[in-house]
Amino acid sequence: MARVVAIGECMVELSLTGDGEARVGYAGDTFNAAVYLRRLGVQTSYATAIGRGDPFSTGILRRMAQEGLDASLVALAEGRLPGLYAIERDAAGERRFHYWRSEAPFREFFRLANAPVLRAAMRGAGLIYLSGITLAVLGEAGRAKLLALLEEAAHAGAAIALDLNYRAQLWPSPAAARAAADQVAPLCRYLSFSEDDAAALGGWRPPAAAEVIERRTDRTVRVRSEEGDLEFRPGKAAIPVVDTTGAGDAFNAGYLALRLRGRPVAQAVTAGRALAEAVIGRPGAIIPASAMPSLELLG
Repeated sequence: MARVVAIGECMVELSLTGDGEARVGYAGDTFNAAVYLRRLGVQTSYATAIGRGDPFSTGILRRMAQEGLDASLVALAEGRLPGLYAIERDAAGERRFHYWRSEAPFREFFRLANAPVLRAAMRGAGLIYLSGITLAVLGEAGRAKLLALLEEAAHAGAAIALDLNYRAQLWPSPAAARAAADQVAPLCRYLSFSEDDAAALGGWRPPAAAEVIERRTDRTVRVRSEEGDLEFRPGKAAIPVVDTTGAGDAFNAGYLALRLRGRPVAQAVTAGRALAEAVIGRPGAIIPASAMPSLELLG
């Protein structure tokens, strides 16, 4: 199966549990997807920048090793700490985020990274996975460097997958986010976004050549691919929701894992949904490995 290089920021996750207490974990949209892809049998490298020697950066590396993620593309910054975010959840499982990430090392990823190693990994990848959060945190100069590497990798045969994942607080304006997406989208083989993402960017629509996965607010999934324009409605059974954090990341991982195996769109959507439904039933972005749906269920 094709090797994946996922690019983004892994942060310290404080999941607020009430009474002034919090559970510490490590997460981030592309990191979540990378963990789930690896659990689904896809060889995955994670490209990011963290600190060096502090307990949180060490915790991220330890978690990567536990999950079997390749860490050869992780850049280490002396005297720096990874970003941090806290999650509040309401009774319906919807979440509110609070970020401390302005000094996070990933903002300087291309200064810290081993450029020849990163370039070779991206050129040799079967799939490169990134998100709108990746684009936002890197900033304009970082996006320009990333775009050049993506163009080179795509020319070498790598597929590129982008999850739009718009977060307003990370961008100076919706127009800036839309412009960044418009730069990367023409290179992409897979484009995933929610109905809310598209609406926030003024009704953004992807280019015609990509395989497009749109997650609607009513849980309908629409896919445009070489199989045609397909629509998959949710089942009638209610899904218990504890925490929606990471649901889109899990869906993307399940979907892409099946597509990388050459499975049809319908099976990929089923896999994405099964994994996302398992994730929303537990707190935090990454569920225990013991709670993963079976590989047989995912196809």
